[in-house]
Amino acid sequence: MTRKTTYKAFDAAAYLDNDAVIAEYLSAAAEDPNPDVFVAALGDVAKARGMAQIAKDSGLGRESLYKALSAGAHPRFETINSVLRALGVKFTVIAEHGS
Repeated sequence: MTRKTTYKAFDAAAYLDNDAVIAEYLSAAAEDPNPDVFVAALGDVAKARGMAQIAKDSGLGRESLYKALSAGAHPRFETINSVLRALGVKFTVIAEHGS
């Protein structure tokens, strides 16, 4: 008799419980060359903070927020920036190599 092992799906939002963890998570995602990784991470953080509240704070409709952060979406920079502001974080640009 073989036993089948099943696993519960991993939900990153369950672990995004403080500002430092959120900032590190988004920073790591922003370094990935695939922009979909950052959009997905932003969705995880918005979910952890509450999509309805983030939609309200960003000035987006809840449906629009879900759509902008869904898999395969290509949200505008203004949308990303509004969501980041609603989350209380911001982009920081640093030189990768010394000049």
